[in-house]
Amino acid sequence: MTRLMAWAPLVLLGFVAGRVQDDGLAARRRVRALAESGHLSEAEDAARRGGAAVLVPLGEVLALTGRLAAADSVFRIAVERSVPDWRNAVASRAELAARRGNAGVARQLALTLASAYERDGARWTADDRVAAGRAYVVLGRDDAQGLRNALRAFDAAVAADSSLVEARIRLGDLFLDKYNAPDARTSYTEALRLSPRQPRALLGMARVLAFQGSPDATQGVRASLSANPSLAPAQALLAQLHLDAEQYDSAAVSAGRALAADSSAADAWAMLGATAWLRDDSAGFARARAGAARVNPRPSDFYSEVAEAVARHRRYAEAEQFGREAVALDSLSSRALGGLGINELRLGHIEAGSAHLTRAFARDPFHIWYKNTLDLLDEMKTFRTVATRRFRIVAPAAEADLLALYLGPLLEEAYDSLAARYEYRPPTPIRIELYRRHADFSVRTVGLAGLGALGVSFGTVLVMDAPSARSPGEFNWGSTAWHELTHTFTLGRSAHRVPRWFSEGLSVLEERRARPAWGAGPTPEFLAAFKAGRLLPLTRLNDGFVRPSYPAELGFSYYQASLVCEMIEGRWGRAALVSMLAGYRDGLDTRGVFTGVLHQTPEALAVLFDAWLRQKFAGPLTHVAAWDGKGPATGEFVTALASAETLVEQKHPAEARAAFERAEAMFPMYIGPDAPALGLARLALERNDKPAAVAALARFTALDESALEANRREASLRQDLGDWAGAASALQRTLWIFPYDPAAHARLAEVAERLSDPARALRERRAVVALAPADLLEARY
Repeated sequence: MTRLMAWAPLVLLGFVAGRVQDDGLAARRRVRALAESGHLSEAEDAARRGGAAVLVPLGEVLALTGRLAAADSVFRIAVERSVPDWRNAVASRAELAARRGNAGVARQLALTLASAYERDGARWTADDRVAAGRAYVVLGRDDAQGLRNALRAFDAAVAADSSLVEARIRLGDLFLDKYNAPDARTSYTEALRLSPRQPRALLGMARVLAFQGSPDATQGVRASLSANPSLAPAQALLAQLHLDAEQYDSAAVSAGRALAADSSAADAWAMLGATAWLRDDSAGFARARAGAARVNPRPSDFYSEVAEAVARHRRYAEAEQFGREAVALDSLSSRALGGLGINELRLGHIEAGSAHLTRAFARDPFHIWYKNTLDLLDEMKTFRTVATRRFRIVAPAAEADLLALYLGPLLEEAYDSLAARYEYRPPTPIRIELYRRHADFSVRTVGLAGLGALGVSFGTVLVMDAPSARSPGEFNWGSTAWHELTHTFTLGRSAHRVPRWFSEGLSVLEERRARPAWGAGPTPEFLAAFKAGRLLPLTRLNDGFVRPSYPAELGFSYYQASLVCEMIEGRWGRAALVSMLAGYRDGLDTRGVFTGVLHQTPEALAVLFDAWLRQKFAGPLTHVAAWDGKGPATGEFVTALASAETLVEQKHPAEARAAFERAEAMFPMYIGPDAPALGLARLALERNDKPAAVAALARFTALDESALEANRREASLRQDLGDWAGAASALQRTLWIFPYDPAAHARLAEVAERLSDPARALRERRAVVALAPADLLEARY
């Protein structure tokens, strides 16, 4: 007890011999309430005045403020004296030992408590059952059965006391740690129903939102900090959110606030370390690593956390290296093994990644990401690989031959084009994986189903939906492949340091350069949002990709970023884009790149962009009303479209035609399902004016990369008119939207023969065979 004398004389005076009677329930509740609201100094003072009955809350306060050794000493004395709540003191000692890297001590303490619970836990209080659950969580690091037992113990605590909030928070934490967001959300919701201002429950809900990529995550974190400004894990999560948005200064500030509250907060040290690493601050990284090592001399989790952070910044090779450091420090850590395996898979190291994931899953069979990925790897053993000069196309066996017929030449063409554009040649072969189920692509990317993207680039490994993963006409798989390959060049040219907005903007711009109609175009909503000042400023454009504040903002950000890149190239030339990538490679931030390459501050560039955008879309902007963010866009253009459709319904074709023409003149780039060009094509066909119908359809298909039915109709009309070259172009466009129609391939083959193009005809006949038609003999013939 001499270790306590220097700092806790009032506590020692409160000790009594033998078992202390539970006469301090109100005092314990008061101390914990003060701690939960962030009044840690007041909580500590109250605990020191409360005597032996509040030893456990005192230890909890000391732990919250980073004094782990002192906290452990208080918990040990609480156990020796059998003070009220002493079982939670045992659980706390086990958790502290685990945090400090004393795995053997942690396991022994947890095993002692768990064994006692298995003997007579039915007679334990609800609080003591929570303590048992915490002990099982510690044991679960080495034994999956521990996690099963933890769930049972927490459930038993709730059954014993349905008003107990702590058990529900612990359940939520356990679920979320295993990537089970739905059950975590349920547990936190139940906790908040009982205690709407509970800071850790609010934080748990914010973690769920962050995990799901919700724009409400930051607001959720701030709600938890409003309830407890000293909640270090909340500040650490806020640092992560800032870091994900590439707001490095804000990330460092939040991490620093977490450490000011709790100098032992390993996640905060990791966020500080990741921030320093991403800013090329080697000294700052060393300080953060040393801070983590003061808590745990073998800080495996520090490296795992840093690996996850840098991977979210698309620096996958560095993430792999940090993963190796984590495994070297703790070769039994499922988190370290799993994180290393995931990043190895991202880099195309399939065998090594599978081996590490298998080891991780053996130790943690409840981790959904590990399970889903291993299941997917099993399925991928049935895939076929088709090699081209510089690419390896990996796809389901039934589709590989068909897709490679088109994708191989396209990717080779894209490589040459992009290499010239960006003065960089990525190492080959480049691996591209295509999945016939979107859920599989999503698992390959983030471990769970539900990712909204079409494709992802990890550098020299690309993954994307196969065209069979989506409904016909939903997306263009050719433009998607070109988009993702562009990332390979911009990531490589910048040493994976290009900010998300610039990389995405260049990819969309390159889609538009690759083929007519490819890439995003303006919508009334985009122009209306610009007119209303709702587009993000250039300095915050990353926010629209990481956590958009309203549903349409993500799509707006892609298009806006591409327009910024288009303006830069138009004003300063292609070389400026290359120099900007080089600037990011050399460690400059966006302000430094803008001033160093373009000689413009971000604020000045924003003024130029505003003027450029107003000039580019001067006509449509006058016919679209400013958007309030609710419902569809309004304005003269929308009214004109509605009027035209009404005239069609009223059987006034001449007036309808004039109305459609007025609407098209107002917004000629519009490609919605009610586009004026489509209305004009319908009216032309009604009067059997095929040339006019073709002209109208061509204006539409020249703008919409996914216009499957319009291209089909255009091809048929061009064939009727004897325009074989035009028909071939329209049919070719349909294949980049939906390549599984044998009739389309057969038609294109016939058209190619008329055009004396045997190479194209041969490709189309091969495509028909690859589709395994019912009459295979005829197809081969």
